Amino acid sequence: MKETKHESAWAKSLPVKDQFRIVGKLIGFAKPYWRHFIAAIVLAAAVSVVNIYLPTIIRIYMDTYLKVGKAHYGIMWFFAGLYLFAMIVKAVMQFGQDFLYSMGAEYMLENVRRRIFAKLHRLGMRYFDQVPSGSIVSRLTNDTMSFSTFWQLFSSLIVAAFSVVSCAVAMFMLNKTVALWLLVFMPLLLIVIWYYQRYSSRVYRRMRERLSELNARLAEAITGVSTIQQFRQGKRMSNEFSHTNNAYFDTRKAMIRINALLLSPIINLFYALGVVVVLGLFGVKGLNGYVPAGMIYAFITYVDNFYNPMTSMMDNLSDFQDGVVSGSRVIKLLNDKTAAPAQTPQPDRTITDGKIEFRHVTFAYDGENPVLNDVSFTAEPGQTVALVGETGSGKTSTINVLMRFYEYQSGDVLIDGHSIREYEIKELRQKMGLVLQEPFLFYGTVASNIRMFNESLSDQQVRAAARFVNADTFIENLPRGYDSRVIERGSGYSSGQRQLISFARTVATDPKILILDEATANIDTETEQTIQNSLNQMRAGRTTIAIAHRLSTIQNADLILVLSKGRIVERGTNDELMQQHGVYYDMIQLQNTAHLD
Repeated sequence: MKETKHESAWAKSLPVKDQFRIVGKLIGFAKPYWRHFIAAIVLAAAVSVVNIYLPTIIRIYMDTYLKVGKAHYGIMWFFAGLYLFAMIVKAVMQFGQDFLYSMGAEYMLENVRRRIFAKLHRLGMRYFDQVPSGSIVSRLTNDTMSFSTFWQLFSSLIVAAFSVVSCAVAMFMLNKTVALWLLVFMPLLLIVIWYYQRYSSRVYRRMRERLSELNARLAEAITGVSTIQQFRQGKRMSNEFSHTNNAYFDTRKAMIRINALLLSPIINLFYALGVVVVLGLFGVKGLNGYVPAGMIYAFITYVDNFYNPMTSMMDNLSDFQDGVVSGSRVIKLLNDKTAAPAQTPQPDRTITDGKIEFRHVTFAYDGENPVLNDVSFTAEPGQTVALVGETGSGKTSTINVLMRFYEYQSGDVLIDGHSIREYEIKELRQKMGLVLQEPFLFYGTVASNIRMFNESLSDQQVRAAARFVNADTFIENLPRGYDSRVIERGSGYSSGQRQLISFARTVATDPKILILDEATANIDTETEQTIQNSLNQMRAGRTTIAIAHRLSTIQNADLILVLSKGRIVERGTNDELMQQHGVYYDMIQLQNTAHLD
């Protein structure tokens, strides 16, 4: 595949130094399960010892008994039984080695996935603004699975190391000259391994990048399928997916090509050359003297045991490269500093009244380009403050700052006279109720979505919350009532029903502060009155910050803030703003005209 001019850093080759650093980090993930790996290494060493003695048993039988005609049934069954016993012991130890090693790797994988999932919920919202959801899913699933399999290389490496050392010692004990000739191939093999490591990392990094793009495309196509069909974008999405899929296919093809050339075929070639050397050297010696057949058999077996583990190791080098690249992506996520806003909680600091103050707050998502400029206002306990303005004026950004989804750059936000930074996040979440324009419902039941899986809330409290926001009527008319199933995003319910469930969910926690982000924007006119009645009950006794899409819904607000380009340009009650004939007045006139049309 041709490289683009501005190719991502992920598609570049990983330096050997960085590979060792990543491997060190990944080994750290395995430390809690070191007993599994140590036991597997001990069993691998024991297997290599058995591998030394297996050819020796056959060699002694051939050269000591068969050659001189001393073999009889007793001797034959003795050596056959001894060989069978050694093979059974070897099989048991290999099972133990594979089982313990694989279980250690699986425990590590399960632990890392939990750490990644926990990290994702500690990251600030800015991270999710910058990274596609498909890429995040790819790191949690594909990448973790890939760097889990790379542990098999270490298993192969351990087995190969013990096998190489033990077979080399055994061959030196039998014939030093032939053993030295066989070791000549080792430098050549090391050069091949170095070459593979050098050039394959680039292929694997590019492949991982393309896979993330593929997952991101797929997630976008599934999430936005209704919009795609509505605007007849199926062909365009299909073409874009095909382009990304073809790019991924090209990297896979490059991976297959390099693996097919530099892995098993090279080892098989070295094995064949080793057999030729053994037969050649012993053949020459046989022309001038006697060479025991058992000696030749033992040497051929040792050569086989010498190179076979290397074949497995080389085959696993592809998994190793894949694992190192995937591991680097996982480590980057775990080390990401896009943290949620930091708190400096004071002991026993609780929200009691719900008074909110914004004091000269300036906020920028990227830290450089402010979307809120010197915003100041006060919401007294029990008051309703409405935020209005055109798209991009800073309404939702004000909510994001108040909810502590993002850190503001200057000024301060106070609740009950104390900086919002002085409260535990848990306290803020418990005392603030957020209702979004498009509520999110989880798989489960209506009751579980109201309860939000908080088992401390009783069924009576769930029903009381639903009744409080007038959601009980439609819920009780469902086939299974509160036990009715909810599928992905609550697609089986109308927008009004989903919103009423989200209202009940919010009321169930009895928050002191209520935040409404255009809660009635997607509600039909017929349902709006029910929703509005529910909102009026919810606002009673609570400090409410409401983003208004339909200005008619906030005309009774205690304070209306008109925002434009991140600044408050007008403030007052509905009557006061209408008398000013300013921005708010123009917005009301525009909406009334549109309604009449």
